[in-house]
Amino acid sequence: MAPKPLTFPGIFSALLAFSFSLLLFCHPIIGGHNYHDALRKSILFFEGQRSGRLPPDQRVKWRRDSALHDGSTAGVDLTGGYYDAGDNVKFGFPMAFTTTLLAWSIIDFGRNMGPELKNTVKAVKWSTDYLLKATEKPRVVYVQVGDAYSDHSCWERPEDMDTLRTVYKIDNAHPGSDVAGETAAALAAASIVFRKRDPAYSRLLLNRAIRVFNFADKHRGAYSSSLHSAVCPFYCDVNGYQDELLWGAAWLHKASRKRVYREYIVKNEVVLRAGDTINEFGWDNKHAGINVLISKEVLMGKADYFESFKQNADGFICSLLPGMSHPQVQYSPGGLMFKTGGSNMQHVTSLSFLLLAYSNYLSHANKVVPCGESSASPALLKHLAKRQVDYILGDNPLGISYMVGYGARFPRRIHHRGSSLPSVAAHPARIGCKAGTRYYLSPNPNPNLLVGAVVGGPNVSDAFPDSRPYFQESEPTTYINAPLVGLLAFFSAHP
Repeated sequence: MAPKPLTFPGIFSALLAFSFSLLLFCHPIIGGHNYHDALRKSILFFEGQRSGRLPPDQRVKWRRDSALHDGSTAGVDLTGGYYDAGDNVKFGFPMAFTTTLLAWSIIDFGRNMGPELKNTVKAVKWSTDYLLKATEKPRVVYVQVGDAYSDHSCWERPEDMDTLRTVYKIDNAHPGSDVAGETAAALAAASIVFRKRDPAYSRLLLNRAIRVFNFADKHRGAYSSSLHSAVCPFYCDVNGYQDELLWGAAWLHKASRKRVYREYIVKNEVVLRAGDTINEFGWDNKHAGINVLISKEVLMGKADYFESFKQNADGFICSLLPGMSHPQVQYSPGGLMFKTGGSNMQHVTSLSFLLLAYSNYLSHANKVVPCGESSASPALLKHLAKRQVDYILGDNPLGISYMVGYGARFPRRIHHRGSSLPSVAAHPARIGCKAGTRYYLSPNPNPNLLVGAVVGGPNVSDAFPDSRPYFQESEPTTYINAPLVGLLAFFSAHP
């Protein structure tokens, strides 16, 4: 007997731990949200995170050129790329994941982006241009620029940086299959974005992705073992490198359509633990993303040999449903997904992105997700994803938007060096390492609005301290925004 679908009138009576009114608890914005405005701002944020020489069409005007000698200590050009968050270090692992998710947002939802599509493509290219530099030498990937301890001991503008710009790399003797696998995924996903826009650039990206993946697979190991003192505890790979190898292979399969990657995935599914921790997705853990990405082919009726990945994806979806959730997936009283570990909005946006992507794949296949004795429809998954987006934009117990510059109330004291210090235009003189501390500790709002930045967000009780020292709540990151771009694109076209 087929499982009975969960319909909106009866769903939350079936999901025992939640009531319908609890999940929908909100303080609605009169007239609804302007998702297109939020989309525009979420993409603009990336221009505020740029490192290197800024282009003439730079729209975040309070930023200036920075880190123009990155890589020089190692005899390479590593200028460009993104600062990951509120500091001035370039961490390759989260930058690559950010790139993959921006590219996936374009692949699945670019048709909904309207005039913002060109800006999203630019955001991807700003990163891939850097990743190409970082992977130019065969069997070497430059994975970080900047000594995180030196950087974190200072509160200074990127334009004033005088902290150590140490260059860190992985190679045959010092493997990093995790960061190399993610870099391969990013380059492969971006090659799809540029396939018709710039065929020559697309081929360059795909060929580089193949080379980097082969290096990651042949010389296996975690970069947090090879470079432990540099990357831990900042972006330490706790989850292991196996998921990044499958993730890289999945994107190469999608980008190249070569049988070798399909065979790699099937052969290594168990060895590389595709079914582990399926309710996680982020810069460190790709399991849920692997299963959702690969499941699209199963749902299209093209790849029965990937059926187990669809079963994993179904299990992931069921684990997110309120009242049926895995213990690691909680909901706040106001309806926000919550996972322990800090910077919770990274989980909210990445998991919601997968909900939305999978709902679209299910819709096209006219399928639902079986969850025990019940099932979840594509409409329900979209509803849950939209609820998370609306919470971020202001439908929450505090009635504030967690996106800077969106809505009437939003965080004013975000944990971000460039935003919190006077701009170069306002204060041309250099502000030294420790001279910035008074701005860090100031109760005053940040002088420069980092428009579109989404902060780490409230705690499990929906409380939020708008204060720089509370970095887990008040710091924005590129990997919070990247999946949100896809979500906002879809809801701007389907409000």
